[in-house]
Amino acid sequence: MKILLTGAAGQLGSELLPLLSVRGRVIATDRSTPPGAGPAWLQQDISNTGQLEVLLNRLRPDLIVNTAAYTAVDEAENDPETAFEVNAALPGCLARWARRNDSRILHYSTDYVFDGAASTPYTETDPPSPQSVYGESKLAGETALRSAGCKHIVLRTSWVYSSHGKNFVLSMLDLAKRGLNLNIVDDQRGCPTWARNLAIVSDEAIRAWCGSGSEDHSGVFHYCDDEALSWYDFACAIFSLAVAAGILDAAPQMKPVPSSEFQQAATRPKWSVLDTKKIAAEFSLRQKSFRRALRQVIAEIAHAGESAQTVN
Repeated sequence: MKILLTGAAGQLGSELLPLLSVRGRVIATDRSTPPGAGPAWLQQDISNTGQLEVLLNRLRPDLIVNTAAYTAVDEAENDPETAFEVNAALPGCLARWARRNDSRILHYSTDYVFDGAASTPYTETDPPSPQSVYGESKLAGETALRSAGCKHIVLRTSWVYSSHGKNFVLSMLDLAKRGLNLNIVDDQRGCPTWARNLAIVSDEAIRAWCGSGSEDHSGVFHYCDDEALSWYDFACAIFSLAVAAGILDAAPQMKPVPSSEFQQAATRPKWSVLDTKKIAAEFSLRQKSFRRALRQVIAEIAHAGESAQTVN
């Protein structure tokens, strides 16, 4: 199987690459080439749909795994054209090519397609109602895939983090190392999801989906790790483990605050908890442990810090 992986240098893409390499021949693309990239790496901006069509016709992948996304939530409010270009037009182009060439697409979406007004976990059949340009653009991407009629899986997830890239865990640790007192939002609730867990679940879904040799399993699915927390709760867990791992001498002073204390361009959903029963039933996949995942991520960060000190 020939696999095209977009956004391969990102948090999720870099976790998917070694897993997908076992499934077939992977061609990895991103705007930048990371150190140590292999010969199958293509540095290319695929948001240009004309260039993308040429690339697809040249590579002719059997499976497209699209992790490329515009994720700057606040910036999207002032730059909707770019958000829709990357989050809607790009997957639409991929989907139309896949339909014409009998290929499959695994695409990622977000909890931000919902308005956050619920009090029970969102299912795949709950009506979306995005409250931000980012959420609107991601929902438009979902619609583009469905409208194209290709074999596709849309995997919605939430609050993705890892030991690399740009995410809440690394931001909190950076702020703590500066000795700052932190006000952290306590009225938004969601399920932090380790990028590696999401990659493992994706790989298992691909195995079952492509192994069936049919359109079985196409549609929208939810996956997130197994614990719902506020951002304040998440920060407390991060700092507790970071102190134990020796990354921090002590946790910073923290204060839980409402969202209203932060002036942000985009509205965030207050409730982002996703129901994962469908993916569990369809692929026999269960939610993975948030606590175990966060411990592993903190251990990786601590190890990277130790390695950097040794080099210096």
